[in-house]
Amino acid sequence: MLHASPSAFVILPALAKIVCEPGWKWQEREKPLPNYDLFYVWSGEGTVVRNGTAYEVGPGSCFLFRPGDHTSAKHNPQKPLVLTYIHFDVKEPVTDIPEPYRKLTETVEFEHLLARYVRLFLVKTFAAEEEGQLILKQIMINLLREDRVKPVERSVSNQLAEVIHEVANYISQHPGAPHRVEELAARAGLSPRYFSIKFKELIGSSVQSYVIRTRIERAQHLLLYAGMNVTEVADALGYRDIFFFSRQFKQHTGKSPSEIR
Repeated sequence: MLHASPSAFVILPALAKIVCEPGWKWQEREKPLPNYDLFYVWSGEGTVVRNGTAYEVGPGSCFLFRPGDHTSAKHNPQKPLVLTYIHFDVKEPVTDIPEPYRKLTETVEFEHLLARYVRLFLVKTFAAEEEGQLILKQIMINLLREDRVKPVERSVSNQLAEVIHEVANYISQHPGAPHRVEELAARAGLSPRYFSIKFKELIGSSVQSYVIRTRIERAQHLLLYAGMNVTEVADALGYRDIFFFSRQFKQHTGKSPSEIR
């Protein structure tokens, strides 16, 4: 669904956020699901069965049922499920479909999207369908990202991931500083070798490449909006050789600094 246009998403009227009654259960039907159904658990405890496989669910459990799935569910009456369900179709062939089930670890942004989507149709907001299609696309991207990126982060501790991201943020905030791997690793409390490995694993580029990228991005901003000339920008970002700065700038942007200026 990554490459499906937002207009290809067909919004269906079956959608809600509900607190399930104590006696609630979802009986398996003779006919399979005719469309996609996003099923997200905000709180509570229960069991969901998809095509014969049972899943114990709780806060953060998220299913994307597909057309043809057979489903059923029940919950603990003492801890009833609070869930959002959204039925939709896609009117063009799709690939890159999110996995049928995952347990979300980062839920704030995802829950905001769900709440916004349901609210659009509760109050009959102007242009609700158009915005709803955009949100559905965002939700699918969010799920694909969770499926493909989060397993990497789960291979290390949450604390380590947080430390690495803090260092990356520090680099972004100080693009002109002479960032040495040894000093950045010390900031993270790690050996330089282990820090470099985990930085590339979590951020997606080597430390050196990330430092260069942040400098060039900052250089573009300064050239366009700060009224600084090429020499001033190069000096502000720690370059002592303006020709080296110009060459590196062009390698990353395809243009020389003077063309941007």
